[in-house]
Amino acid sequence: MQPSDPQPVPTAYVASLQTAPAMGEVAANVARSIELAEEAIARGARLVVLPELANTGYMFESREEAYALAEPVPEGPSSRAWIALAERRGIYLVAGIAERCGDRLYNSALVAGPQGYIGTYRKLHLWGDENLYFEAGDLGLPVFHTELGRLGVAICYDGWFPEVYRLLALRGADLVAVPTNWVPMPGQTPDGPAMAHALAIAGAHSNGLTVVCADRVGIERGQPFVGRSLIVGSQGWTAAGPASADREEILLAAVDLKAARRGRQLNAFNHVLRDRRCDVYERLGAADTPAQR
Repeated sequence: MQPSDPQPVPTAYVASLQTAPAMGEVAANVARSIELAEEAIARGARLVVLPELANTGYMFESREEAYALAEPVPEGPSSRAWIALAERRGIYLVAGIAERCGDRLYNSALVAGPQGYIGTYRKLHLWGDENLYFEAGDLGLPVFHTELGRLGVAICYDGWFPEVYRLLALRGADLVAVPTNWVPMPGQTPDGPAMAHALAIAGAHSNGLTVVCADRVGIERGQPFVGRSLIVGSQGWTAAGPASADREEILLAAVDLKAARRGRQLNAFNHVLRDRRCDVYERLGAADTPAQR
């Protein structure tokens, strides 16, 4: 995390890149992500967000396969390619990556900027078979200070926990990048609402955060992904998207940080963060702990 808090850019464009990675085709996946990023940058993007595990694919058959495809961060070839792009083009980039750290594997996100590598986020909440390959994240919920504003990261299933958005907001985040590989939830219909959208919108509105969700598309080893990437403004309204369910796509939205920070004050009386009743929550939470079974 950078020690200082640069003066944020009042208005900037953020981009969600919806890609279709091929399982195990790391070099080709990274090259395609850079191609799409260049297009987003040409359209004005200053922050580019890629999907979860954007370089490797998601449906590992074994921990051995995951380990073979994982890379150290930031020393690995995928990290170096993405960092070089951020440096060369003067942008910020968040990309999902399978991280190898010694004998441990993490479902991580690389954060890079114009000056190079900024930091890493490791997914806190593992979904399904991820528990067979990855360790749960051990870096907490860092907030990275950039010239675009204060940036937090959540990965896919992290967004199912309102505490993630709330803690990032309390730590000063303005923007949350969400690399994701959304899969259909039970009861979800192809043309109906996506549960992930509801959660992202709620997280944005309840905390005054801009949320940039970058999903993937395609069917990988029998697993379909829903696509429909989304950018949500800090008032909870959709700023761009949803993207299609089956095509690579770039979403672009303008973010006004001054308006976003002021917008947390809903009216003369109410503020989405200052109105919290922690005295009540803590007392009730302690009393209700036995029910969490």
